[in-house]
Amino acid sequence: MEDAASFSKPQPTKKYVFNAQAFLDSAGIVQRCAEYHKAQKIYSQGDPAISVIYIRQGGVKISVASALGKEAIVALLGPGDFVGEGCLTGLPFRMGTATTIMPTSVVVIEKNEMMRVIHKEQQFADRFIAYLLTRNIRIEEDLVDQLFNSIEKRLARTLLLLARYGKQEHPEKVLPRISQETLAKIVGTTRPRVNVFMNKFRRLGFIRYNGSLHINSSLLSVVLND
Repeated sequence: MEDAASFSKPQPTKKYVFNAQAFLDSAGIVQRCAEYHKAQKIYSQGDPAISVIYIRQGGVKISVASALGKEAIVALLGPGDFVGEGCLTGLPFRMGTATTIMPTSVVVIEKNEMMRVIHKEQQFADRFIAYLLTRNIRIEEDLVDQLFNSIEKRLARTLLLLARYGKQEHPEKVLPRISQETLAKIVGTTRPRVNVFMNKFRRLGFIRYNGSLHINSSLLSVVLND
């Protein structure tokens, strides 16, 4: 019987690389492009769920607010990811708020158009389903991380995910500055605790500030360390 500790380090999974160019070039897809500045809302919690959004460049955070106004960040998404695909399951309203964390370029496909293409274009449907399955694995990994790993490991993993390590061949080692308050909401801790570990990472050379946030691949040692 496996103990809880065996779940603290998820086994590496093969990442499905969604072919962005194939998506954009798929025949018959009616779409529109949109550009957003940093900290701009793409949609808000409670808005009608009428479209699926594909991120071409930039980054988006998905947050959920309680009735008392407490906010939790439940996902950070980047190039190659979809946002708002819940509308395809029949959800009438957005369950969360999608806000850009840097200048972002997206493609918007209306719900009915997305459904039409999924039913008509088998190859595109296969790619989209594979993407959703990979995304589901990521959500499970996030849950395991939240349940079993320390704050330090969760913060390191968050920074590496922001840099797209494991997501693409050449990770984005230089990122726009992201507030410690935002990182705290993602990790599930307080801003002072994030500040302690960010300073530690900087002292050890794992990260560097210079107008932007530089992520060193050596930060992986924090996540892999027992």
